[in-house]
Amino acid sequence: MRSYRLNRLFDGSSGRCLDVAVDHGFFGETAFLQGIEDMPAAIDTLVAAGPDALQLAPGQAALLQSRPGRGKPQLVLRTDVANVYGRDLPDELYSEAIRDAVGQAVRLDAVCVVVNLLDIPDRPDVRRACVRNVMRIQADCATAGMPLMVEPLAFAPRAGGGGYDSVGDPERIVGLVRQAAELGADVIKADPTDDPGDYARVIRVAAPVPVLVRGGGRVSDEELLARTRAVLDQGASGIVYGRNIIQHISPAAITRALMAMLHSDLSAEQAQRQLAEEAGS
Repeated sequence: MRSYRLNRLFDGSSGRCLDVAVDHGFFGETAFLQGIEDMPAAIDTLVAAGPDALQLAPGQAALLQSRPGRGKPQLVLRTDVANVYGRDLPDELYSEAIRDAVGQAVRLDAVCVVVNLLDIPDRPDVRRACVRNVMRIQADCATAGMPLMVEPLAFAPRAGGGGYDSVGDPERIVGLVRQAAELGADVIKADPTDDPGDYARVIRVAAPVPVLVRGGGRVSDEELLARTRAVLDQGASGIVYGRNIIQHISPAAITRALMAMLHSDLSAEQAQRQLAEEAGS
């Protein structure tokens, strides 16, 4: 039964997926709201651009699913919330899964649920909470036929102080990705490695689980498109980008350029030309 929903997530011809993450408000950080302050307008723009999926928290899922018609993006439901992203961190860090996560996903007609697997220096309690969340949700997913996407993130202290950033160290990413696969992930959403040439290792240790590459913080269009082409060439099954789409000067144009890379195998240079032509028109 999980394969039925995965068939709706991944394109039938290319076998790839562009999932646009617009669940950032779930984490309670004002800085994450740039580009999605007006969620109905943001969803309007993204639906018109036509990505394969939108990643939303339960409170915003109806903005997508209440729309009539069969052509809208599929819903990927965020099922956990953590307080590890701010610059001023509280004394107690947590990662909590929502109640009846898979039941909510079924009722919302989601094609997948996503949950974090966080690795933070000197905070094994957060890692343990994430493992518990994954195991509990995975068991419910098996009963309901709901695919499980696990998001393994390796953190390090933020340069300049204040909180953490995810890192592209392949040694840490590979271990977390393999744990996600061993815990029963049907899809893995992982950070890019610092050297895109190392990403084949991530794909190999996850196999046969498909890997979608996380976008992370805002970068230039040139870097984003080059990185996307590199990880696709290494065997990634798609991408999950948020801020690099929703904070773009033209979210619709960058979405369509990325979709062309995934589903029509455009080069980074071809996608850049398409983006320039469309964004400038």
